[in-house]
Amino acid sequence: MPKHEFGIMQKYPTDKDRFDTYEPQKYNCIVVDDDLIEPILTDLAGVDCYWHTLQRPEKGLAYCGITLIPPKSMDAFTKVLYSQSKEEYISLISLANQAKEYSRYIIHFGI
Repeated sequence: MPKHEFGIMQKYPTDKDRFDTYEPQKYNCIVVDDDLIEPILTDLAGVDCYWHTLQRPEKGLAYCGITLIPPKSMDAFTKVLYSQSKEEYISLISLANQAKEYSRYIIHFGI
């Protein structure tokens, strides 16, 4: 089954950083099945993110790539997750809340 992986970045990305390498172990990522992400992609399309680098601001997740979700977008991100009212999102909500608390980016590795 396809999966997405989400982790908290301990170091702020800079304008010169590029994230093109699949490294979920580096960020202690949690795994979320695509069955839970695919249905909310439209809702996440309003969340400000970056794809692969801070030089590429976008909306929503890079489904097959790497997304950087900035601290300022955590409320919008968790709002989408809470709106699903599904227990399966609890670990991702917890991760997002922790990132928000420490003002950290989340890195997402798509399928």
